[in-house]
Amino acid sequence: MAEFYRKKRKICLMCAGKANIDYKDPETLKRYINEKGKIVPRRVTGNCARHQRYIATQVKRSRAIALMPYTR
Repeated sequence: MAEFYRKKRKICLMCAGKANIDYKDPETLKRYINEKGKIVPRRVTGNCARHQRYIATQVKRSRAIALMPYTR
């Protein structure tokens, strides 16, 4: 019989106060994009909805001023 277990819930690093994300710092934003350049979803990063939207806008701003590429 297959045993089911719960995975440990990921916490939002921004709510915990451990991450400071800004569009001018592409090194920290690289954590939130995959190898193809797409923004990683909430269920993977563990962010809350508000901060996931914030990260998405920061990535888009960083792409617009050419700090980050649109694709890899």
